[in-house]
Amino acid sequence: MRFPIACAAALALCLPALPVQAHHSMAMFDQTKTVTISGTVKQFQWTNPHCYIQLVAKDAKGAETEWSLEMGAPMYLYAKGWRPSSLKAGNQITVTLNPLRNGEPGGIVLTASTADGKQIGKSLARTS
Repeated sequence: MRFPIACAAALALCLPALPVQAHHSMAMFDQTKTVTISGTVKQFQWTNPHCYIQLVAKDAKGAETEWSLEMGAPMYLYAKGWRPSSLKAGNQITVTLNPLRNGEPGGIVLTASTADGKQIGKSLARTS
């Protein structure tokens, strides 16, 4: 009885591991809307599984609002020309994003550019 179990276990160990892909839903972002905001980088977080930009921008009434802007994984951003040093606290940038559906100040970054209009990396917009 042990022989069939041992054979099955040995066979299972010989099978190649199937790649597992994590899926992160985009459901919280309104992909039908595009918003452009300008402000000051408070923090650029180069972390897994997603990078973030904390951006302080003035709202319509002139009050400062902190936006939490999600990006892809560092590996994805690196392939798009981003680097951990791409943004520093105090940098003035303009970001185009798909906003959060709940109306909170946040979204998913599509493009980012410096104060003089130079695009940072390549577009992060999804093409699928």
